[in-house]
Formats: sequence, structure tokens, C-alpha cells
Amino acid sequence: MIGSFTFENLPCRVVFGSGTLGAAKIEIERLNGKRALVLTTPQQEAQGKALGAALGPLYAGLFAGATMHTPVEVTERAIAAMKACEADCVVALGGGSTTGLGKALALRTGVNQLCIPTTYAGSEMTPILGQTENGLKTTVRDVAVLPETVIYDVDLTMTLPVGLTATSGINAIAHAVEALYARDTNPVTSLMAEEGIRALARALPAIAAKPDDRAARSEALYGAWLCGVCLGIVGMALHHKLCHTLGGTFDLPHAETHTIVLPHALAYNAPAVPEAMARIARAIGATDASLGLFDLAKRLGAKVALRDIGMPESGIDKAADLAVTNAYWNPRPLERAAIRDLIARAWAGEPPVAATRAAA
Repeated sequence: MIGSFTFENLPCRVVFGSGTLGAAKIEIERLNGKRALVLTTPQQEAQGKALGAALGPLYAGLFAGATMHTPVEVTERAIAAMKACEADCVVALGGGSTTGLGKALALRTGVNQLCIPTTYAGSEMTPILGQTENGLKTTVRDVAVLPETVIYDVDLTMTLPVGLTATSGINAIAHAVEALYARDTNPVTSLMAEEGIRALARALPAIAAKPDDRAARSEALYGAWLCGVCLGIVGMALHHKLCHTLGGTFDLPHAETHTIVLPHALAYNAPAVPEAMARIARAIGATDASLGLFDLAKRLGAKVALRDIGMPESGIDKAADLAVTNAYWNPRPLERAAIRDLIARAWAGEPPVAATRAAA
């Protein structure tokens, strides 16, 4: 029986395919843009300049300073660059760091955004912005930060390194996983979540084996889009709270943090949401959801220990304290001791251990 639910479809235009980067000029014009500031990380500056050249008279300039966790000081510099070149819209070309900067600019200035992802992060489909100030990462959920248009071009992912493919893909899976047991979950989003997980779980090993497999790359990008849509529609829980806490506090790489934490967060919540766990296990072809995702990460060669990506052991207690600070919804009540144990296992790279029962 299907019970009552609320579903809100977010207003975002999607252009998906191969060679679709060529549609950027038309999409800017659809948004009535006249002068576009292209955003990239320093590593993707050359790609940004090439895109700018293709935009012709619509190109106002390039800001190649995007960085992970969207520090507010970087946003301030980007706003200054916007004013200097009199840009009236932004084009974010890159992964989650660049997407985050575009969202921060939209929130602060109201400009329209065209987002062109080059990884599988999925954040381009969400009205969620995570930004960092004074070592603390906070999250804003506002439809104002949702890009007006997203261009998915499979060609841009063909040279994505296998390591980043794995971690950004599992990062996307995390969005769909939490959508399956969100407080405001609904049957439509759950269908997309399971399909997104299935697509990525099938595509990522194929890409690891043959990085230029265009069919697998297309399926991974499709899966990332679905997972991002899910995160945009419903709320988040323990996993995302932990990742934001760890990433912002210890300056850990975003996708790698999600990859490491996800199996452990799932194990923590497993007793409270058996139906969601069954759907996740089915989608990844495993008997146990948390162990299946842990094994998938290892099979893809991804790191599975927080200590291997820069978190100090001395930070475990601080992270546990922060994780239970400020009330937020989770299917299993938050228990500081159990969450500390979760973080400690993730720090050491040990396999996840599911609780034997849900907390009362």
C-alpha cells in the first residue's frame, strides 16, 4: 500500500549527452545572459579558458580559484572578480568545488548559473550549499542556489582519473542512499534512488577495468544525475552530517570522506531502516548494504580509512562531539558513544559493524 507523501519537483533544466558542451552558448542566451564569468579550480583553468573562447562575446572572464568546502573568503574574491568584469551570470565548469562556488555566488548576488559537471558529485542538482568559515562547515538549503541549467557532457568525464571516478561515484551513491530513508522520502524519489545506485554500482567497476568505456561512463553520469536529484528533493541524515563535520573541521577531501564514511553510517542506521537496506543491497548486488559498499570501495582501489586522507586520531572525539551538536533528524537516534565508535572504525579503515538493534 502506498501511503501519503509530498513530492516537489525542482525547477532545473538538464541537457544530457555527448558533445553537449557545445550548447553552453545557447543555454546562456536562454537565461538572458550577456556576460558570463567562467568558474574553475586552478587545475581546470585551461578547460575554462577553452570554454571562454567558445563562448565568444558572451565571455566576460575567468575565475580559477574554486576550492573544496567553498571557503567564504574564496567566494568574496569571486564576487570581486564578477564586479570587475561586469558579469551577469556564471558558468561553473568542474566538480563539486566549482559547483559549490557557483551556488555561493548565486546565493550572495542572485545571478543565474549554468553548471557543467566534470565529475559524478551530483551536487549540481541540489538546492544545497555547504560553505566553510573559520574551520566550521555549515549547510544552507535554499532554492536560490539551485543552478538554472545543467549540461552533462559524457565527453568531459572520459579522462576523469579512475581514483576520482570511484570516489565521486560513491559520493553520488551516498546521496541516493540517504534519500531511501529520509524523513520526507516518497515512492518517486525512492525509485530514482535505487536506479541511481544500481547504475553507478554497475558502471564504476567497468570504468575501473576500462577507463575509456563510453557506455559505462554514460551510465555513471546518468546515475550521478539521478542520485543528485534525490538529494535535492529530500533531506539528509547522519552520513551527510558526519561528512560535513569531518570535511570542514579537518579539511579532508570531500569525495574521499563520503566514500570512507558511507558504509559505517549505513551500518549505524541499518537496524532502523531494514527496507531501505534491502533496496540498497539489491541495487549493488550484495547481501549486506554496508559491507557491500565497503567492498565496492576496496574493489575500486579507493581508500577506506580516514587516517589515510589526513584525519588525526586525536580528532575522533572532537568529531563525535560535533556530530551530536545541533539537532537534526536521523532514522536512528544519535548516540555519542556509538557514533564515536563509528568514526573510530572509519578512521582505522575497519569493516563496518551493524548494530544489533535500533535504539529506542
